Amino acid sequence: MLDFFARNRVATLCAVTVLAFLLIGMAAPGYLSLSTASVIMSNSLVLLSVSLGTMLVILTRNIDVSSGSVLGLSAVVLGIMLNNGYGLGSAIAVCLLAGAIAGLINGVLVTILNVPSIIATLGTLGLFRGFMLILTGGNWIEELPQPLKALANNGDIGISILTVVVLMSLVAVWAFSRQTRFGRYFYAVGDNREAARHLGIPVKLVQIAAFVAAGVLAAIAGIIFAAQIGFIPNQAGNGLELKSIAANVLGGVSLLGGSGTVPGIFVGVIFLTSIDSALVFLKIPAFWNDFIAGAVLLLVLLLDGRVRIAVEKAIRAKRYAVHDPAPHPAPGTNPASEKNTRTRAQETGE
Repeated sequence: MLDFFARNRVATLCAVTVLAFLLIGMAAPGYLSLSTASVIMSNSLVLLSVSLGTMLVILTRNIDVSSGSVLGLSAVVLGIMLNNGYGLGSAIAVCLLAGAIAGLINGVLVTILNVPSIIATLGTLGLFRGFMLILTGGNWIEELPQPLKALANNGDIGISILTVVVLMSLVAVWAFSRQTRFGRYFYAVGDNREAARHLGIPVKLVQIAAFVAAGVLAAIAGIIFAAQIGFIPNQAGNGLELKSIAANVLGGVSLLGGSGTVPGIFVGVIFLTSIDSALVFLKIPAFWNDFIAGAVLLLVLLLDGRVRIAVEKAIRAKRYAVHDPAPHPAPGTNPASEKNTRTRAQETGE
C-alpha cells in the first residue's frame, strides 16, 4: 500500500484531500454536502482552466508566468465588445483569439528569439497588463449583459454551462496528450529536447503550440471570471499565475518538464480550492487566507517528500534483503589457490 502511494502522486493527493474534507467536516457541520461540492467546483473553474494551460507549457520544460495577465486582457476584450453592442458569440470568439495571440507572442519570444521562458513571460506579464489598462483607461468594466452572466448559472443538475466546458477541456487535453502522437511530443520535448530534435520532432512547433494552448485556456478562464462576478476589475487575474504553478507542483507536474497528468492537475486545484472554501466555513478572517493556504501547501509538499524518501529507502532495503549475498570463503582459506588446485587436478586426471 505504501509503495502504491509513494509511486502515485495523484493517489496520495486524493487521500490527503479526502482526509482534509473529513477533518473540516468534523469542525464545521454542513461542510460535507452536495451544495458545498457544487460551490467548490464552481470556484475552481478559473484556476482549473489556467492550470491546465500552465501544465502544457511546463511539460515542454518552459514556464509561463503571464497567464494571469492573459486572463485579464482577454476578459477586457470580451467586456469591451459586449458593452459596444457585439453579440455574445462574436465577443467570445475575439476573446479566445486575443488569448491565442498572446500565447503566440510568448511562444515566438521563447522559440524564435531564444529568450528564456521565465524572462519572456515576465516581460509579457507587464506588457499585457499595461495594454489591458490602456484599453480600459484604468477603469472597471461594469454592467455586463445578462446572457454572459447566465453562462455561470447552475442548471437543474447543479452545474453550469461553463463547468461543462471546463470538464470537456480537461478530457480533451487528457486525450490529446495521451492518445495522439503530437500530444506525446510534449512529453518528449520536455524530457530531452535535443534527443527529440534528433528524432525529427518539431520542437519549436510543439513549444509554440503549448504557449498558444495556454493562452486560449487563460482566455476561457477570463470568460468564466467575467461571467461569475458580472464585472471586470482592472486587477483581474493578478497573482493567478503563481497559484496555477503551485497547483501543478502539488498535482505532480515536474518543473523540469516531461512529467505530469491531467488528473493530477484536477486534484491539485480541487485541494487548493477546498482549503479556501473551508476557511469560510470555519469563519476564519479573510486576511488569514493566503497565510493558511500557503502553510498547508508547504506542509503537504514537505510531508509528501519525506514519506516518499522513507518508503523508497524501505523498498531498497527490502529489495537487497531478498537477494542472497555471495558465499564467503571459510576462514583461513584462499579461494584463488583452491580454484587453481581444482584446475590442475582436472588436467592431470586425478
